[in-house]
Amino acid sequence: MTKYVRYDLSGKKALVTGAASGIGLGTATALAQAGAKVAINHLPDDPRGPEAVRELNAKGCDVISAPGRVGVPGETEKMVETAIANLGGLDLLVNNAGTPAVKATVPIDRLDLVTDEMWDQILATNLVGIFRCTKTAAPSLKSSHGAVVNTASIAALGLAGSSMAYSASKAGVVNLTRNLARALAPEVRVNAIAPGAVDSPWLDWTEQQRKSQVDKSLLKKIGKPSDYADVILFLGFGTDFITGETVVVDAGLTL
Repeated sequence: MTKYVRYDLSGKKALVTGAASGIGLGTATALAQAGAKVAINHLPDDPRGPEAVRELNAKGCDVISAPGRVGVPGETEKMVETAIANLGGLDLLVNNAGTPAVKATVPIDRLDLVTDEMWDQILATNLVGIFRCTKTAAPSLKSSHGAVVNTASIAALGLAGSSMAYSASKAGVVNLTRNLARALAPEVRVNAIAPGAVDSPWLDWTEQQRKSQVDKSLLKKIGKPSDYADVILFLGFGTDFITGETVVVDAGLTL
């Protein structure tokens, strides 16, 4: 199989959360194609996770399954510990697991639709889950002088996002990224990406919504998972001089 040409990651080990589809799967694929051994985290009942593992292994990649619900106390930590043990160490943690808790965008003026249950689910996965995963992985990452890359969102920059709860959680990721960078320096670098529109089954967009995202972006396109994977791999392995930063990756949508 053709390897990811920008980096030779032979001998490197990575854990990608929320990797059954979208940005997570795109990142896990790019890492594996570059020669890394990759643990793909997915929900225990999501058949897309094991299917992705089978397909990548069939193509000559070294990929293992790491089932577990990020955001559930105890289960999160056990998943990370088991993944690191099965990988034999850790060089990169990609905290990508997240949820909008809805399938359609919640209008900004519909406060009645933003429930306590939505807040709890979103914050537990999108924000606290990142902290738990990173805290558990920290000793291994310090040992390898590794890196963490978190998935935030352009919604963190004051935009409405799929809901105000989702946007607030991603704003928290930007702040948490900076504080984790402080906490784990100098051994471990911690950065984030802020994706714009993603061509994935994340939300049930209408064709009109999709066209609107394309029209508003300077580059007139929606990002593919591989577009975001490029930046994640750069932050993980392409530099050793950036930490605490959130890189906007949105084809100029916010401009």
